[in-house]
Amino acid sequence: MIKIAAVGVAAVLFALQLKEAKPQFGMYVVFAAGILLFFYGFERLSGIVGALEEIGASVSLESRYLEILLKMLGISYVSEFAASLCRDSGYGSAAGQIQMFGKLSILYVSMPVVLSLFEILGQLLA
Repeated sequence: MIKIAAVGVAAVLFALQLKEAKPQFGMYVVFAAGILLFFYGFERLSGIVGALEEIGASVSLESRYLEILLKMLGISYVSEFAASLCRDSGYGSAAGQIQMFGKLSILYVSMPVVLSLFEILGQLLA
């Protein structure tokens, strides 16, 4: 986390220095740092995937539920990253649309779990 924070703070400080001379270059520096941090975080995601697979194996969770959980995690990560970049660039409206689409995508991906839950509730109540 210290590396991530150091890269982020260094990029912002460098962008602030460039902002007075050429504002667009400061924005490019922040975008480049954001993309670098995005891919670094994406590498860390593999550790999370491994841990979730171990949990799924120990609890005897169906693999499709684990797959859905991973898709939801990926959608939230990508949509939040894209929305933050848009918001930092001054395009709050685009950021809001990206976040809304991300939420709808998570809802769409999670529908098999919701339907399965309703099936179980129907069986319990019948």
